[in-house]
Amino acid sequence: MKITVDTNVLVRAAVQDDRQQARKAANVLQEADLVAVPVPVLCEFVWVLRRGYKKSVPEVSDAIYRLMKSANVVMNRPVVEAGLSLLDAGGDFADGVIAHEGNWLGGEEFLSFDSRAVSVLQSQGTRARLLS
Repeated sequence: MKITVDTNVLVRAAVQDDRQQARKAANVLQEADLVAVPVPVLCEFVWVLRRGYKKSVPEVSDAIYRLMKSANVVMNRPVVEAGLSLLDAGGDFADGVIAHEGNWLGGEEFLSFDSRAVSVLQSQGTRARLLS
């Protein structure tokens, strides 16, 4: 079985706040031959765990790193690693994803009204500019 998971499946497996759904999620994740995890799912996953469940950055990062190590999980690793790099540096996972993909698409500079995103990206050597 080759599946694409929705954010709520990953959240149930990670948070274990609904025993029945957590068991179903864990079973399907373990039994699948391939688990496709789209980048938007991980953006939502990080947002839900950080904002909804108040999980720490290390807890969220660890959950994604564990997913990446699973033999049956496939994802766009360079994009996910860019998101994790920014998250671990104090920024937002989605901003790291956006900056990386924008660069891949030919963008030379990340522009934002978000001063924290710009600052963290600049500290990592990414061309970024605050619009003010």
